[in-house]
Amino acid sequence: MLKSSTILASALTAAVATTAAAEGELNLYSSRHYDTDERLYSDFEDATGITINRIEGKADELIARMEAEGVNSPADVLLTVDTSRLARAKNAGILQATDSDTLEARVPAYLQDVDNQWFGFSQRARIIFYDKADVTNPPRTYLDLADPQYKGQVCIRSSTNTYNQTLLASIVTHHGAETATKWAEGVVANMARAPQGGDTDQMRGIVSGECEISVANTYYFARSIRKDVKGLSAERDMIGWIFPAQDAEGAHVNLSGAGVAAHAPNKDNAVKFLEYLASDQAQQYFSAGNDEYPAVPGVALSPSIAALGMFKPDDVSLAEVAGNIPEAQKIFNQVGWE
Repeated sequence: MLKSSTILASALTAAVATTAAAEGELNLYSSRHYDTDERLYSDFEDATGITINRIEGKADELIARMEAEGVNSPADVLLTVDTSRLARAKNAGILQATDSDTLEARVPAYLQDVDNQWFGFSQRARIIFYDKADVTNPPRTYLDLADPQYKGQVCIRSSTNTYNQTLLASIVTHHGAETATKWAEGVVANMARAPQGGDTDQMRGIVSGECEISVANTYYFARSIRKDVKGLSAERDMIGWIFPAQDAEGAHVNLSGAGVAAHAPNKDNAVKFLEYLASDQAQQYFSAGNDEYPAVPGVALSPSIAALGMFKPDDVSLAEVAGNIPEAQKIFNQVGWE
């Protein structure tokens, strides 16, 4: 089990306020909640002798906490999921630029912030799933999801979901706000039910017959290959999948990423940790432990991810996409996407 975040936070804050930065430590604020990440942390500690002190919580809460702590924040690294949250952290002024030849060489440019304040370390493609028996002509692009032929067939999450916010922001980036608005209107018209649940629930909707088409991140489906997922694994063979826009911009990806905190008391250790996350070893843990695609090209895929296959990713700068998230939220509100 993790240490108590309240006790640990108080101890860290007091230590930073009263003493010089401790050598051999790293204070990690993380919104990743996967048990398999334990191996990431223990191997880094074993290899470097640096002790990781963790505070875990929801991304928005951690960002707000770092803002409130200000210059006295004990945080060295913020580790979180989705481009929107990384952009929010940068805009809040709680990250700093990282100068690292290792990160520049290993992390593709489209998975980096333009000012090097955050870097992506694993990818999740947001793709289209469908009922193979009922859908003979599945959507091939994101824009196809708005085609009237799919009226009453689509299950998709709410507009408050960060994955959907980033997806719509990417459509704004590629096609402009007008096309993005028409797309969102079309998807709302095609919904089989009001948005509800998480990504796994969208695929369960196909199994239950509530919908024929859904949108979800790859790692939720890959997880059902690696282990039993109630309401999905047993009927998984009925579901097909499409990596969208393979003849155009490519499939949209969101990511897990991290940045060095603006007032990191252990900055050198923070940079070492980010460089470790880009190592082959850590990249393989992301893939094998949580069914994610590595960010670093050439790293072997876990069997569950390999079963989904390789794809052409959308290599537009995710920093640019993040800049269109406010416009995406405006569009969601305009078209009545719950």
